[in-house]
Amino acid sequence: MKKYGMVLFQILLVIALPFTALASDSPANEEPQKTETAAEQAPSIKDSPLIAGYDSRAVASRAVEKNLGLFSNRIKEKFSLWLSRSGLYLDLMKDILRKKEIPEDMVFLSLIESGFNPNAYSIARAAGPWQFIAGTARRYGLEITWWKDERRDPVKSTAAAADYLKDLYSMFGSWNLAMAAYNAGEGKISKALKRSNADDYWDLLHTRHIRNETKDYVPKFIAASLIATNPKDFGFDDIEYHEPLIYDEVAVTAPIDLAVAAECAGTDLETIKKLNPELRRWCTPPDAPSYTLRIPEGTKDAFVEKLAAVPEDERFTIERYTVQKGDTLKKIAKRTGVPESAILSLNAMEKIMPMKVGSRIYLPPKGLISMDAEDRGLLKKASLKRKNHHSRKKVKKSAKKRV
Repeated sequence: MKKYGMVLFQILLVIALPFTALASDSPANEEPQKTETAAEQAPSIKDSPLIAGYDSRAVASRAVEKNLGLFSNRIKEKFSLWLSRSGLYLDLMKDILRKKEIPEDMVFLSLIESGFNPNAYSIARAAGPWQFIAGTARRYGLEITWWKDERRDPVKSTAAAADYLKDLYSMFGSWNLAMAAYNAGEGKISKALKRSNADDYWDLLHTRHIRNETKDYVPKFIAASLIATNPKDFGFDDIEYHEPLIYDEVAVTAPIDLAVAAECAGTDLETIKKLNPELRRWCTPPDAPSYTLRIPEGTKDAFVEKLAAVPEDERFTIERYTVQKGDTLKKIAKRTGVPESAILSLNAMEKIMPMKVGSRIYLPPKGLISMDAEDRGLLKKASLKRKNHHSRKKVKKSAKKRV
């Protein structure tokens, strides 16, 4: 009996198995499987070491919220322009930051510094996408001459900014403090920490030891980063990002006009200037034995071929000046507005010094020289210096009369 019962049980089991399988495959009984969306798979900006944890502090949250309102309401049009321009440089700059072992989200520091504008120039005479002042720029290997200003180059200035930020992080052990020092200077942040007995950026917001600009600096960075990574969440629905900056490079071993370079590359002058924002004049630097020029992608072979066909005396525009009686290098520089160093870079020094009447020297062509922001800044500085000098002289004269 047991034997027949066992056989009957096995038959029933075989009959039931298909129905069990069908039931297990049925959507009604299926255990829902979670599939991550692309947004869920991608790391959130809030997980970035530059941002993580800010929303756990009331003072930080309030400061960030204030700047979210600033960017998405009060200056939304301007911020939209900054975001659209970011398309040119984001990939390029992030790659440099990664290679320098800096969190790639630090790229958004350039967003609040300049709106990703290579030609940005501040009242404090800071220049370029990372807004370097001259002293710090030179300390980190950026050249500033009459011919070029490497602070304006997105590649060179990003590398310099990464090195500077890495040094600041080593000094303070905090990215927030590193960014504050980037804004205010390491000396001011060190003093502020000592005077307030604070060891955290957010604690400095309650003190008088840093300027309001620096108190707002990190919150601005966080707010800008949140918007830049999720623009639609903040009402930026129609941003048209510029195409990423892509180019070829060609070494020129003698100075050439940028207009000639544009013609050889089959493009226009504005494109050449856009690709080479560090160049301040009409030509590549004549004092460089070789200069790496950027040209549109895919034009290198044609450029080299066309440049070879251009006669050497037609590649570089220069003006010849005959030395007059009483001329000195200083007088010529003052009269033309061209620094002595720039004139010397155009001429073999041993041929023009001392200056002889009737001798000929090279000068920049008047029709092709245009003043840039740095030129205007220097003129303004010189004007203020003269004004202060005259004011001091008047004060001294008045003091003497009273005596």
